[in-house]
Amino acid sequence: MKQYSELPETGFIRLRELLKYIPVGKSTWWEGVRTGRFPKPVKLGPRTTAWRVEDIKEFIDKQSHIQTKNPINK
Repeated sequence: MKQYSELPETGFIRLRELLKYIPVGKSTWWEGVRTGRFPKPVKLGPRTTAWRVEDIKEFIDKQSHIQTKNPINK
């Protein structure tokens, strides 16, 4: 898994690259997008889907905050 600090400040990130930062499978990711658990993508073209880096960073920050607040191993 890549480090959060390696994400660019702004821009777009495609699914293949995004999954290097968030360790879930493609099916799980798309299910999460459908249910609202994960950020919604942006269509850049008829066959090009990406996510705003800012949305992904915000998602990672929220997940980190949740884990810090409610640690699994107490």
